[in-house]
Amino acid sequence: MNKYVTLVAAIALATLSTDAMAGQAFLRAELGSSDTEVRYDGFRGSESDTSGVVGGGYWFTPNIGVEGHVGSLYNKDLGYDEELDLVSIGVGVVAKKNFGADNTGFFIGARAGVARMTAQVREDTFDVVDDESSTKPYYGVNVGYDFNRRWGLSLNYDRRKGEFSGVDVEVDTISVGGEFRF
Repeated sequence: MNKYVTLVAAIALATLSTDAMAGQAFLRAELGSSDTEVRYDGFRGSESDTSGVVGGGYWFTPNIGVEGHVGSLYNKDLGYDEELDLVSIGVGVVAKKNFGADNTGFFIGARAGVARMTAQVREDTFDVVDDESSTKPYYGVNVGYDFNRRWGLSLNYDRRKGEFSGVDVEVDTISVGGEFRF
């Protein structure tokens, strides 16, 4: 059985084109607005806040890659020198299709993966008083423009979910992003 698995893996690697092996690493930063909806025991409420996410990854081909991200989705002053932060850390796959020559010009894209959302109550002195985490799938779509093979701008929509002691949280984020590839 191991011989067959080795043979299949060798054939799959041999069929990859040189373009697929010549990838690009990337760094991305996104700034936008998150609409955070909370549901608990029949109660439903939502608020918006500024979000900031940074990430990076690797494009294996011009169309398929992997990414990781970390960012702040929501921040609320609770009074008494305490704040509530909603932070996301995730990994996933990305895909995009450029409509210009040489993988430049307008593009559409999508991403999906797993994100660990953490709700933290912390004091202004950065001491974490309490925190709870939830790991769930995330997904998103984007449109944008690649000015050249090294950098581009995008408009992004992402959805992340979490559950904290019976409190369901959904975060919809619309952001503007910049990506530098090297």
